[in-house]
Amino acid sequence: MGGSSPYIQRGEARKAQQKFSVTFQPANVTVEVDPAKIPYGRDGEPGSILDIALAHGVDIDHACGGVCACSTCHVIVRQGGRSLSEPSDAELDRIEQAPGNTPDSRLACQAVPDGTANLEVEIPGWNRNFAREPAH
Repeated sequence: MGGSSPYIQRGEARKAQQKFSVTFQPANVTVEVDPAKIPYGRDGEPGSILDIALAHGVDIDHACGGVCACSTCHVIVRQGGRSLSEPSDAELDRIEQAPGNTPDSRLACQAVPDGTANLEVEIPGWNRNFAREPAH
């Protein structure tokens, strides 16, 4: 499963026109994002924080496959949040259900950076799954 939910009204996310970086904390992993390579995969909105993370080997749980139907991909955007797409009402409803939410909380599957700023994203401790099944 992955992609977008047809039941959620989404505004048009501005597409990145330039390279930018995303630093994932607490792992202190910084990745460079090339807009020409977006979308990377099939989970979350194209070019979302989740799409970027998974393409660069940074695991973020996403039980619903990235369609804004849960809150397992909750992240806290520490820097660069103004470059992200506006949250939908559905995303805001899901964030309210996430443990440890803050004013800077977003769902990684829905937050799409426009490339105008570098990001620093914290993956909350409860969301870091260190036990993974190997790819088949």
